Amino acid sequence: MKDRYNTVHNYGEDYFIEKKSKFIGYAKHIESEEEAVEFIDKIKEKHKDATHNVPAYVFGENSNIQRYSDDGEPSGTAGIPVLEVIKKADLRNAVVVVTRYFGGTKLGTGGLVRAYTKGAKIALDDALIVEKVLFKRIKARINYTLYGKVENELNRLGYVIDDVIYDDAVNIIILVEKNNMKNLKEILMNLSSGNVNIIELNEEFFSLKDGKIIR
Repeated sequence: MKDRYNTVHNYGEDYFIEKKSKFIGYAKHIESEEEAVEFIDKIKEKHKDATHNVPAYVFGENSNIQRYSDDGEPSGTAGIPVLEVIKKADLRNAVVVVTRYFGGTKLGTGGLVRAYTKGAKIALDDALIVEKVLFKRIKARINYTLYGKVENELNRLGYVIDDVIYDDAVNIIILVEKNNMKNLKEILMNLSSGNVNIIELNEEFFSLKDGKIIR
């Protein structure tokens, strides 16, 4: 998987009424194709009395896996419009299901396309589209006398301090984008005049919205 990509942060759900037909949109981030199928099956079971449950999902580094179904709606009026909403937002690893309860009035081909497009959009909006970015955790071990100076400078430069552990030294756990590792190490060495022990820990993807990490 690339170091950064667009996807959804949460589970999303929203609905609207169009000419007495009720459309309910669902969206979710997925970590595997099996998870997408499981989510689709769950929605179908929840709404087994619905007229249609239209799914679409993309998975893989380049969204190389793309699946959709019209689930009984006229060909091209449901599944493809839902998939197109996902693709136009340039999302990776996301699944959407739009459920329809028929209200007695036919919408026509154009009406169906617009309705399923809207159902997908409101689901994704509720799930919150974010950028997933790969961060590295760095442990900077410094003397207590340097802590205030280092902390202030890291905050000023916009680095995220994930945790601080106190023992016979101060262990600052910092989140840094992988491509910014070299800069951070240089900053820490300069601030401490070389009196810092820098240890690389684990990597983890975090969701970013407007440049800020959201949990």
